[in-house]
Amino acid sequence: MSFGTIYGVGLGPGDPDLMSVRADRLVRGAKHVAFFRKAGRKGQSRQIVEGMLADNVIEIPMEYPVTTEIPLEDPRYNEALSAFYSDCENQLFALLESGEDVIVLCEGDPFFYGSFMHLFTRLKDKAPLEVVPAITGMSGAWTATGSPITWGDDVLTVLAGTLSEYDLTKRMAETDALVVMKIGRNIDKIRRALKTAGKYDDAWLVEYATMANQSVNKLSEVEDGITPYFAIIIVHGQGRRP
Repeated sequence: MSFGTIYGVGLGPGDPDLMSVRADRLVRGAKHVAFFRKAGRKGQSRQIVEGMLADNVIEIPMEYPVTTEIPLEDPRYNEALSAFYSDCENQLFALLESGEDVIVLCEGDPFFYGSFMHLFTRLKDKAPLEVVPAITGMSGAWTATGSPITWGDDVLTVLAGTLSEYDLTKRMAETDALVVMKIGRNIDKIRRALKTAGKYDDAWLVEYATMANQSVNKLSEVEDGITPYFAIIIVHGQGRRP
């Protein structure tokens, strides 16, 4: 049996000009393109490649189940997502078995907090699979602030805002430079942790980094209680310099 190949293609932080040459080539030549999205939405990864796909491309939207009403610590949350990713796996594997290649569009880098990783672990021992790395969203975010994220021997810590306030505070206090992702409804908890760790006044909030609607502000000057999915908090290191 001749299997097709699944490609996890990193699209970068949002600006199509920041895609790699290889990613651009694969996207433009794709026959089957799969991408994750919320129900009723076009999907951010799909929007990034608008105008790049072939006229006869077959699109495969993979729509997340509604899980916002289930707490992360509730076993039903993982059960719902596990069933969803298994369904996606089966759908894509059927195409691979028929010899078709499939491009999976990935925001940022496929191996960095991405949904593609869950497909990768399910398919990597069943069919040919390649991953195309990309510029991460956090790189786009700290570049948008106009200042280097690390100097000299600075330690950079990347945190998920879904962590407990205790863990956030502890890790924030221990690091030199900081990136906080997965903010959303966790913003108030993150603000408190930054204040306790003594880093609140130095924090920046970057929304939609590198995209047309990018915004860059000191976190202390932004009062909104909820941030969009594509939001990242940045605290720059101030380490050794020549």
